[in-house]
Amino acid sequence: MSSPVVELDDERAARHGVRIFLKRDDLVHPELPGNKWRKLKHNLAPARERGTVLTFGGAYSNHVRATAAAGARHGFATIGIIRGEEHLPLNPTLAYAERKGMRLAYMDRGTYRRKHEPGVLAALRERWGGFHLLPEGGSNAAAVLGCAELGAEVPGFDIVCCPCGTGGTLAGLAAGLAPGQRALGFAVLRGGFLDAEVERLQRETYGGRRGNWRVEHGFHFGGYARRTPELDAFADDFAARHGLALDRIYVAKMMFGVFALAARGAFPPGGRVLAVVTG
Repeated sequence: MSSPVVELDDERAARHGVRIFLKRDDLVHPELPGNKWRKLKHNLAPARERGTVLTFGGAYSNHVRATAAAGARHGFATIGIIRGEEHLPLNPTLAYAERKGMRLAYMDRGTYRRKHEPGVLAALRERWGGFHLLPEGGSNAAAVLGCAELGAEVPGFDIVCCPCGTGGTLAGLAAGLAPGQRALGFAVLRGGFLDAEVERLQRETYGGRRGNWRVEHGFHFGGYARRTPELDAFADDFAARHGLALDRIYVAKMMFGVFALAARGAFPPGGRVLAVVTG
């Protein structure tokens, strides 16, 4: 499934000689929008083969929500390991996941930080039996291959931007771009670890680094799910100008960064910059 590309009519970019386009991946699928579908696409076969998917996420995780929807749609069971304690009634994200048949379990934050360790995974397999493991955010080699298909859909753009949370979208996007194109990921978390994570995912998928890419760390606004009055004002203004409400955890931070970099002259004059609306 491909998604439409639209150009923004915005004088803030035009005055700096830059054309900005949106890749509306949020319109790909009503239940599996944007990078969620791309990451899950190549994980569906092993999920059906094992019969069950187990994954991780916070209480408001869009990845958990999308995995539950994929299981209901494509015929495999789903287990969501949720960070922290159970709170009732369930919030809308977890209530939706449960309606789709996902079994929810909760993990204390200390253990959750060690969720990738063999001992923790062995305990999960002892409790739940066999399953196809999806990491938090859905970023694995199969997800990277799905996101590489996004890169192949966007010829003719100088720079292609995406929000960056776990690194899978950027890893695949950069690998799928044509020679001469650049990928720019906007980190939505603080800490500066995403460069190494994108490289790790590309090594896992392709055996080494692929494509021309960089992670921009200057627009996380304090960290994951953090917001500031400046970011909120930008998102409200963007909605008023363009009729599109931006997700403020991921997409609004990227778009703020795109306009800020354009104002700084970071993009070449006459450049065509594409920003992926991931959902």
